[in-house]
Amino acid sequence: MSSNMGTLLFWTVRGVVALIQALPLVLAARLGRALGSLAWGVDRRHRRVALQNLHQALSREHSREELHAIAKENFRRIGENYVCAIKTAGMSNEALRPHLTLQNIHEAVPSPGQPCIAAIGHFGNFELFARINRDRPGWQLATTYRALRPPGLNRVLQSLRRKSGALFFERTRDAEAVRAALATGHVTLGLLSDQHAGDRGLWLPFFGTHCSTSPAPAVYALRLNVPVIPAFCFRTGLAQWRIEAAPPIPTRTADGTPREVAEIMVEVNRAFEHAIRRDPANWFWVHRRWKPASTRQRKTREPKASKEETRASG
Repeated sequence: MSSNMGTLLFWTVRGVVALIQALPLVLAARLGRALGSLAWGVDRRHRRVALQNLHQALSREHSREELHAIAKENFRRIGENYVCAIKTAGMSNEALRPHLTLQNIHEAVPSPGQPCIAAIGHFGNFELFARINRDRPGWQLATTYRALRPPGLNRVLQSLRRKSGALFFERTRDAEAVRAALATGHVTLGLLSDQHAGDRGLWLPFFGTHCSTSPAPAVYALRLNVPVIPAFCFRTGLAQWRIEAAPPIPTRTADGTPREVAEIMVEVNRAFEHAIRRDPANWFWVHRRWKPASTRQRKTREPKASKEETRASG
């Protein structure tokens, strides 16, 4: 993309962001749901992916008609979440308080002074995870992300995210910065762990079918000798959300022996499954979660985290 085109895109997106942030939150949510309905009608490729994924995961629990209804509502939710994420990024904690409740967060996440690893996923308005420090200013939240292209679009997105006060690390180039932040002892690191993890992912079951799973939460938690805490954002109504922490997943046995990375991540996947079953339309079904195994994964159907994998995910 040329420099002029990149500049035009940057200012166009900035203008759209400004318009959305000028809307009341409830109106932004309604706009997002309308856009999601439009996408359901015109985006055949992602509609097909969502229906295939739902059938893959939940066909034994829901009829074809129910799965179709869940997929259609999922598109509305995704539209609502995207537009609301732009709106809520510009809201103060006080303005957001009537729209966001926290459940089990204070009990699950340690006090400042001890690092924490949270396994999070694409549930609801997941950008709101950056706001769980609103009642504990001593917490420093951090997460990783993959930079978008073109760079101008990424600049806009990161400018929105920085307003939360959380730290954001680009996962392909900021590994040392992540380790340095965790070494300070007061960082809660949230890692998105529910999507296809590529060739280096562990080949583990999810809704009864193996798929590539990121080992990162378990690797970091073992390194820091802390449990993994699954956390989820549930939509509870129009422009209303609740962030919950599930029971911590131990990374050591009763005698202090480190558990296998794959064993820990199987439990993370189970926690995700449970959260998805509670509200199937709340998850990001348009991602191709169950891609075919790579050559390496076909050779090692139940891989353990090697030193190479540990370095890659660290």
